[in-house]
Amino acid sequence: MATTRMILQVLETYQKARITFAQTVAEFSSKPTNVEVLHNAGCMQLLRPLLLDSVPNIQQTAALALSRLAGYSEELSEAIVHENILIQLVYSLREQNRYNKRAAASVLRAIAKHSAPLAQACVDAGAVQPLVLCLEEFDPAVKEVGAWAIGHIARHTPDLAQTVVDAGAVPLLVLCVQEPELSLRRCSAATLSDIAKHTPELAQGIVDAGTVPFVAPLITHTDAKLKREICAVLFQIAKHTTDLAEVIVAADIFPRIFTLLKDMDPMVRRNAASVAREVCKHTPELAQLIVATGGVAALVDNVSEVTGNERLPGIMALGYIGAFTEALALTVIASNGLPPLMDALKNEIEDHIKSATAWTLGQVGRHTPNHAKAVAEIGVLPHLILLFISKVSSEDLQTKCKKAFKSIVDRLTYFPALDSLFQGPPLPEELMMYVVKQLSKIIPNDNDARTKFVTSGGFAKVQQLQAEQGSELREYIDTLNKAYPIEIVHYYSPGYSEILLQTLTGAKGAKEPAGGKATPPPGKATPPKSPPPKPTKPKA
Repeated sequence: MATTRMILQVLETYQKARITFAQTVAEFSSKPTNVEVLHNAGCMQLLRPLLLDSVPNIQQTAALALSRLAGYSEELSEAIVHENILIQLVYSLREQNRYNKRAAASVLRAIAKHSAPLAQACVDAGAVQPLVLCLEEFDPAVKEVGAWAIGHIARHTPDLAQTVVDAGAVPLLVLCVQEPELSLRRCSAATLSDIAKHTPELAQGIVDAGTVPFVAPLITHTDAKLKREICAVLFQIAKHTTDLAEVIVAADIFPRIFTLLKDMDPMVRRNAASVAREVCKHTPELAQLIVATGGVAALVDNVSEVTGNERLPGIMALGYIGAFTEALALTVIASNGLPPLMDALKNEIEDHIKSATAWTLGQVGRHTPNHAKAVAEIGVLPHLILLFISKVSSEDLQTKCKKAFKSIVDRLTYFPALDSLFQGPPLPEELMMYVVKQLSKIIPNDNDARTKFVTSGGFAKVQQLQAEQGSELREYIDTLNKAYPIEIVHYYSPGYSEILLQTLTGAKGAKEPAGGKATPPPGKATPPKSPPPKPTKPKA
C-alpha cells in the first residue's frame, strides 16, 4: 500500500508540475517582454508534447501559451511550424472535447494571420476541413474561433480563399451570421468579406450562397462593429462587376445606408461611403440611382465633416458620379460639393488623398465650359499648379494634378480664370502649353479679353516664353500673336526696347572704327564740304 501511495504521489506531482509549467508559460507569454526569452529558452519544444497530454486542462493551457507566442510575431509562428506542432494541433481539432478544439483553432488562427506562406502551411497540415467542421459545433465559442481561423487563412490570396470555399465554408458562415451571438456574427461577416475581396468568382460564390438577403438588413443593427463588417461584405462584393453591384442594389440598402454616413463610429462611416463608391463606379445608371436616393448630398456632408483617410471613399464616390455625364457632374456642383473638395486639396496631409481629390475635381470640371468655370472659380487651378511643382509631392500626385489641370483648362472659356494664372509664379512649360492653347482659341473671338490680356501683363509674359520653333507651344503662341497688330507683338517682345533705342540714337553712341571715320547715323545725309577759296589776282 505504501508503495502504491508513493507511485501515485509521484504521478500526481508530475501532473501538478505539468499544469504549473503550462500555466506559468501561458502567463509569461501574455507579456511581450517575456516572449523572446521564452523562445530562446526552447519553450516550443517543451510545450509540444503537452498538446497531446492525457489531461485536457494541460492541453488547453499549452495551446493557449502557443497561441500567445504565435500571435506575437511571424518569426515565432514560423518556429511553431518548424517544430511540426501543426500536426498535433490538427489532431486536437478532430477530438470531441470542445475546449481542445477551441484552443487548437486559436493557435492556427494566430499562425495563419501573419503571411500567406504560414496560412499555406496550415492548409498543407490539413487544418481547413476540421476548421470548417468547427462551424457546425453547438458551442458558439468554437464556431467563432473556427470562423476567425478560416478568415485569416482566406484573407491572403485567391488560392487560399478558394481552398476555404471548396471545403464548404461559405454556407456555414452564412448560417453563423444569423446566430444570436454578436461576436460570432461579426467574425463570420468579416470572414465572408475576406473571401469576397479577391476575385469576381469568389464574390459570386458568396452571392450564390444567399448571403446578401441575410446580411443587408443588418446595416441598421445597433452594434457598431457588426455594421462595420456588414458594410465591408457589401462593398467587397459590389466592387467587382456591374452584375454584383446590382445584386447589392436589389437588396434595397439605398437610401438606408446613407444614414450610416453620420454614425458615431468612424469605420462604419467609411465603410458605408465605400459601399456607395463601389456601386456608383460601374455605370451611369447605378450612379444615377445613388443620386436619385439622395446620395450626393449625403456624400458631400460626409466629405465636409470628416478628415484623413475617412474622407477618401466619399471623395472618390463624388468623382465616379461626376465622371459619367454632364448632368451628374452638375448635381455634384449644385449640391455644394466643390468647397469640401477644395478643402481636402488644400489641407489634407496624405498625398493619396490629394491625388484622389485632384482626380475628382478633374472629372467634375471636364464636361463643359460651365463645369470648368464652376471649378475654376473656387481657386482650384492655382493649387493644382502648386502641388504639381512641389518637390515633396509624390509622382502619382503630380500626374493626377497635371491631368486634372488639363481636363479643366481644355473646357475653360472664362477668361479671368485663365488670365489670373499669369499673375502668380511662372507656370511650368507642361502646364503653360494648355493655358496658351486655350487662350489662342478664346482671344481671337473676344475683343474685351484681347485688350485685358495686354493690360494685365499676361500677353507680355507669353512673349517671354522660350519656345522652340516647331514645338506645340510655339504654334499656340504664334496663333495667339496673330490676333494682335504686329506693333503690339514687337512692343512686348523681349529686347524690343533696346532695338528701338538703338534705332533712335543711331550713330550717336557708335564708336569710330579703327583706322577710319565714324559712320554717319542712318537716315541722315553727309554734310557737303565747303568750297576752296578763289585765287586773288596779283597787283601790278
